[in-house]
Amino acid sequence: MIWLAILALGLAAGTVGGIVGFGASIMLMPALMLAFGPQEAVPIMAIAGLMANLSRVAVWWREVDWRANAYYCATAIPAAALGARTLLTLNPRIVESTLGFLFIAMVPMRRWLMARGLRIQAWHLLFVGAGIGFLSGMVASTGPINTPFFVAYGLVKGAYLSTEAMGSMAVGLTKTIVFQRLNALSWETAARGLIVGASVMTGSWVAKGFVLRLEADQFRLLMDGLLVLAGLVLLWGAMAHA
Repeated sequence: MIWLAILALGLAAGTVGGIVGFGASIMLMPALMLAFGPQEAVPIMAIAGLMANLSRVAVWWREVDWRANAYYCATAIPAAALGARTLLTLNPRIVESTLGFLFIAMVPMRRWLMARGLRIQAWHLLFVGAGIGFLSGMVASTGPINTPFFVAYGLVKGAYLSTEAMGSMAVGLTKTIVFQRLNALSWETAARGLIVGASVMTGSWVAKGFVLRLEADQFRLLMDGLLVLAGLVLLWGAMAHA
């Protein structure tokens, strides 16, 4: 019954993540923590997230912005490795509460910046990748932080989903390797991650039909809603750890 609930939730989470580019781990992490404990939940979600991003890249392959992705990954990959190692020395409650407030603040911040015509160039993503890559090494999901920067670069819908997923996939692969080197990823944990990831991947394919029918403004509004939800979930998690 526990596995049926997790796989059903994975399908729903994959569909939501396939529509807006994030949200799968936010929906899955509480259930994984209850079922397997916090230590095992993070590497399980790392593998499932890796598979989810792979499916989004496959669905929107022709719309990937390779130039933006190259700049982002150049700094995000080494920063993620550093962040994953730093995770062992930090209080997760402080990290989660800080990110929770940041996610919520991003909604008015993004609207304020966009109203003033914020646009960034591809090379600016070097700095974005460094900061977000480091944070990604320490928490299950930082997908919402990518949103305002990729949107400010000019990506929406399929182009945003595929390019963000490609960058997140590189970061997720880095985290998985680090977890394995630190003996935090057993074969049993990896198998559980693959099972959960399969349900999330299915949801990503289901999501394509929804994305094709969305207007750009509807897409951004949906992202704002999930940013607030992501922030509230992280704040709840921080209070639970208190």
